[in-house]
Amino acid sequence: MGWLIAGIAVIVLFIVYLLLVLPARADKTKFAPFQGLMAAHRGLYEKDQSVPENSLEAFRRAAEYGFGVELDVQLSKDGAVVVFHDDTVDRMTTDKGRVDSFTLEELQAMPLMGTEHRMPLFTDVMAVLDGKSPTIVELKSTPNYKELCSKALAILRTLKGPFCVESFDPRIVRWFYKNAPDLTRGQLTEAFSYWRKAGLPLWRCIMMHTLCVNFLTHPQFIAFGRGHRPLCMLIGRKLGAKTVFWTERPDADHALLAKRYDCRIFEHYRPETHYKA
Repeated sequence: MGWLIAGIAVIVLFIVYLLLVLPARADKTKFAPFQGLMAAHRGLYEKDQSVPENSLEAFRRAAEYGFGVELDVQLSKDGAVVVFHDDTVDRMTTDKGRVDSFTLEELQAMPLMGTEHRMPLFTDVMAVLDGKSPTIVELKSTPNYKELCSKALAILRTLKGPFCVESFDPRIVRWFYKNAPDLTRGQLTEAFSYWRKAGLPLWRCIMMHTLCVNFLTHPQFIAFGRGHRPLCMLIGRKLGAKTVFWTERPDADHALLAKRYDCRIFEHYRPETHYKA
């Protein structure tokens, strides 16, 4: 009798788990531009940053070579939507401080990695791409995430060409589920060890690694970094969600990744067309 109760309990827990991690099915027509796509991570930048990441030139090059694009957006102090990855300007400029502590004018006065390039506006990047490159737009986590989502969506609504949105922040993914359900949206996640190193409480590490937030966000694709794929990702693909890999580098097993993922984000090399799925 004890074994029976234990077995029923396991089944119930597994059903609850499935309900928590259940993603939305991707619309194949809307996802078609991203199926088998190789997207340049932060644009087609140089490893030595002579052409800096997330610069207009990096995006211009990606479009020129026929790649898709992945980019990051966040807000300046005065509410401009800029394209930049880090929370702070420390790594990419000689200044120090959070991006959202500087005005747009101040940010664009900072040379990126000592070059002539400057931090671009989201609108300027999309004008350079001009609908030529399918674009994956990552929205960075911020206390003002609703403002960021609203302003980014207003810009996206004016664009031609295919795009989708993604975020590590489940609040952002849910915002797009509630306010722009027609847009393809994705949940970014990482291995459990990544979340622990990031200093998240244990319960949040578990939630993010297992994607037990999917019942709130309903992502149509799941984007995962290097490492052992979590069970929720395998289940999600079986249930109709798409999968995105980041970040593919020259030494990766390209053929294996092409089998496992529907779209891949790369950096530090230029993939051959036969690497596409």
